[in-house]
Amino acid sequence: MSVDKATVAKIASLARIRMDDAALERMVPELNGILQWVEQLGEVDTAGIAPMAAVIPNTLRLRDDVVDADPLTGGGRQADVLANAPAAEHGFFGVPKVIE
Repeated sequence: MSVDKATVAKIASLARIRMDDAALERMVPELNGILQWVEQLGEVDTAGIAPMAAVIPNTLRLRDDVVDADPLTGGGRQADVLANAPAAEHGFFGVPKVIE
């Protein structure tokens, strides 16, 4: 599959991108190169290969979710924080409803 200047103009129009004629001419070989690369990927035999999100196994390093007991750097300051709130409800910041 290959694209021409008219196809690039249509794509730019759909994407709401304004391009002059020179920019359209420059994009034709770039888009054709991308499409050729995608066609090469289609030739790879992936039968029997499980889908994956990354080529290396990734695991998140988790830590315990604990509140620091130090009142200067940690938790235990809910009352102090909510004292500055214009409206506090049930231990949280109160905000007006936004319904459209």
